[in-house]
Amino acid sequence: MYALQYEITLPRDYDMEIIRKRVAAGGHLLDDRAGLGLKAYVIRERGIDGSPVNQYAPFYLWNDTGAMAHFLVGGGGFQNIVRDFGLPVARHWTGLACHAGPARAAPPRAASRRVTSLLPVADPDGTGLGLSTLIERESERLRRLGTHEGVHTAALAVDPHHWELLRFVVWADSSAPDEEATERYRVLHLSTPGLGDLPERQGR
Repeated sequence: MYALQYEITLPRDYDMEIIRKRVAAGGHLLDDRAGLGLKAYVIRERGIDGSPVNQYAPFYLWNDTGAMAHFLVGGGGFQNIVRDFGLPVARHWTGLACHAGPARAAPPRAASRRVTSLLPVADPDGTGLGLSTLIERESERLRRLGTHEGVHTAALAVDPHHWELLRFVVWADSSAPDEEATERYRVLHLSTPGLGDLPERQGR
């Protein structure tokens, strides 16, 4: 499993209805994309849920990195983003865990993201195992969070370049009830062609 997200920050007076219409017209195009587990078409709107910006920030969980590469650089769809908005930075993370929540059958309405630095806790006791201990703890927290009645899907992933930990949760609730979230989003559409193939835990 591989996580991918790019953030397109828009002018403060941008009409977000343009993005809503864009997703309504083309969101279904990845509903049957081979190799894709999940794509959440998410937005942030300035002044809503604490957001300081207008932003279109699609989030992906890929089962097949080859399919992800084709999407990005093989004419598989990302060219439409480049054409309309320029070339955004595509952040990516190696998947660690993914859980189906009790609301998996419900249409999702919100999402939350928490990005935290791992650098301060990489090796607190000099054994080299501090990172592993933290990941085990965060994986267990994700498992517990995944039992919340409003959770559709909860995922945990790591960026070993910047050493950041990502937690991304898709919710059936109208607003993401995640007090630890660093960002909250509205979900406009969810494509789930390979949702059932997403691994519960990497390496198992």
